[in-house]
Amino acid sequence: MIKLLGRALAVVTAFVSLHALGFEHFITVDGNQLMDGNKPYRFISFNVPTLNYQEDEMSFATTNPYQLPDEYEMRDVFATIKEMGGQVVRIYTIPVRNNNFPKEAPTYVEGPGRFNEEAFKVTDMMLALANEYGVRVIFPLLNNRQWMGGRPNYAEFRGKTAEDFWTDPQLISDFKKTIEFTLNRTNSVTGVKYKDDKAILCWETGNELTSPMGWTREITRYIKSQDSNHLVMDGWFSDDLDYPLVREESLDEWSIDIVTSHHYERDTTLIPHNIQRNLDLIKGRKAYVVGEFGFASSSAIESALDKVIAEQDVMGALIWSLRHHRKDGGFYWHSEPLGAGLFKAFHWPGFPSGEAYDEQRLMQMYRNKAFEIQGVDVPPISKPLAPTLLPIANAYSISWQGSMGATGYNVERSESTEGPWLRVGYNISDADVPYFPLFHDESAQIDNSYYYRVSAINSAGDSGYSNTVGPIKVSQLARIDTMKNLGVVEDSKAIHPVTGSDRSFKEIRHRLAGDYGSEATYRIPGKLDKFLLYAFEQTRFSYLALVGSHDGKSWTELNVKPQTFANNESYYSYWKPKLYSYQGDEQYRYIKVVFRGGKAQLARVEMLYH
Repeated sequence: MIKLLGRALAVVTAFVSLHALGFEHFITVDGNQLMDGNKPYRFISFNVPTLNYQEDEMSFATTNPYQLPDEYEMRDVFATIKEMGGQVVRIYTIPVRNNNFPKEAPTYVEGPGRFNEEAFKVTDMMLALANEYGVRVIFPLLNNRQWMGGRPNYAEFRGKTAEDFWTDPQLISDFKKTIEFTLNRTNSVTGVKYKDDKAILCWETGNELTSPMGWTREITRYIKSQDSNHLVMDGWFSDDLDYPLVREESLDEWSIDIVTSHHYERDTTLIPHNIQRNLDLIKGRKAYVVGEFGFASSSAIESALDKVIAEQDVMGALIWSLRHHRKDGGFYWHSEPLGAGLFKAFHWPGFPSGEAYDEQRLMQMYRNKAFEIQGVDVPPISKPLAPTLLPIANAYSISWQGSMGATGYNVERSESTEGPWLRVGYNISDADVPYFPLFHDESAQIDNSYYYRVSAINSAGDSGYSNTVGPIKVSQLARIDTMKNLGVVEDSKAIHPVTGSDRSFKEIRHRLAGDYGSEATYRIPGKLDKFLLYAFEQTRFSYLALVGSHDGKSWTELNVKPQTFANNESYYSYWKPKLYSYQGDEQYRYIKVVFRGGKAQLARVEMLYH
């Protein structure tokens, strides 16, 4: 028993020690310069709003997009930031219970002074990993708006309005309880109080706050009274998108160490000019960080970064935004509401799926700039680690947990764990089809059993192999239409491929759109087991119908009623996801999708057969 306890203690000690590697210094301020010890601290990096709270679980049958990320997902973020030379990551805020969310959605602040311990354990792990990877965290405390919960929701707890939040003593006291709890929390992983953790670069009063100076002054001074180690950033936000200037009053407040501006100018050539206007306004009185910018061409982003690098009084810049690998395979996706239907959150190292917003070139350029601002050479790209192959139900739905920095994956199969191994997929992207299986082994043979393994690749080399999964008995085959074009459709009438506004469609990038009278006919390659249609309609009424035929001439109504997976959040213009499933009781050779009512969009068809 003593030996077992000793081993357990050694394991725990090693785990804590690993996460405590971290930092020698707190970040301090000297005049208008951020300092790491006696060295100026400057950075180019990312906002990662889902690092401590996931809002993008958009798998088709999921009605609650909100989750707590796991260690794998957070490691992917920190490994990515480190690989890109970022040094810093800015999270979003501390989430607050929001009555508009699904009831099962987790949160951090359940009510005034009531906190979700399991959620804060996620932030514990986040800070432990920040120390392990050597990446600091900018930690906003409050969101101005309702996204993930914020100012309106604190007010809602007390039956008051969002505007009351700035002046009402009860609401200010409620928010101070969150500050006190957070700053004085002891990390369950490292044993270090948050206010003593060097991984935190600074506390930010909040995200894009429209707060009056009186509220800001009270809160920043309260933070300082609780924590003498960390800097404080004023999260005040100018609502003028074209002239986002810092606030003059903040420049003379002793409890504010850093001021920030967010840049989404409609004329993106104004970004460097407005950065200069802020420098002229600040006049060296505070450290200055460009806290958010983006939704601009790669060229405009590069111009903004060149301005940041050239101006020694700009301490850093953080582009909006980055999304990470997903524990169930692939990446999380997020279309940006201000992104004109074009821009999405970025994925490292950039993929052809981001061609519309020049993702591959931008990510490489951004990495170069992140090292340039540090005055160091750009290191070679790292070889990816081996991925983790997830459990496999069938040969047409194979997924894996992706590897940071991988540009593609090779998939191999064998009829024995000893080989020989046959490559059945080469350079497969895990950023191609959001929220569906990553790979379909189209050469699998019915009634055979296979083992599978995967390796990750990039320009630096091959990762080596994942774990092996199998044997997988092939009891049925599949033909799948991902709607990139009309190549799988046998015949069609008045339908056309569409993309854009993807948030309304579970982030599915490719769809076939139609209206009343439109049709899409599919030919079944063998004996039908099941026909699955994933579609989106604007109302609860079903405008689509499935009809079957043996000869392609005479058609029979299949009377399929869809299963609906609607999210009732009112903030988004979500179309209703509907799954039409026909079991194949009759061995039809053809199945036709008929548009019987208003507009609808088809997202995916799976024809399962033997």
